[in-house]
Amino acid sequence: MNWEKIKIYYAPFRDVIPYLFFGVCTTLVNIVAYWVSAHPLGLGVTASTVIAWVLAVLFAYVTNRRWVFHSSARTAAEITREMASFFSCRLATGLLDVGCMFLFVDVLGWNDILIKALDNVLVVVLNYVFSRLLIFRKRPET
Repeated sequence: MNWEKIKIYYAPFRDVIPYLFFGVCTTLVNIVAYWVSAHPLGLGVTASTVIAWVLAVLFAYVTNRRWVFHSSARTAAEITREMASFFSCRLATGLLDVGCMFLFVDVLGWNDILIKALDNVLVVVLNYVFSRLLIFRKRPET
């Protein structure tokens, strides 16, 4: 097996493959946390969605920073800026998540787990775009 050829073909997807893996893991954290909050604990759709979002975002930040985008932020100021960007962008998609759950589950009465799974597909795609273009982009060396 020619490892150099594999490296050449893998290079363009260096971020995408681990992002998909950890995106699936984050989605599972989100759905499981939602289900536990909404069903066994009996919390409402919105409260369960917010709890699931918080847990998923914390998981996503750690995995994205370390294993997906290989963040080079090292100083407190750099990490603070990175975290602020990450949580701000995630807040935007979190609001989309809450809005979808409210509309499709609370208003229209559709299956909450199905909507949670479908809405997470959209959220994962948007989060990748935000992460790649805004949060973990390579900054020029100064």
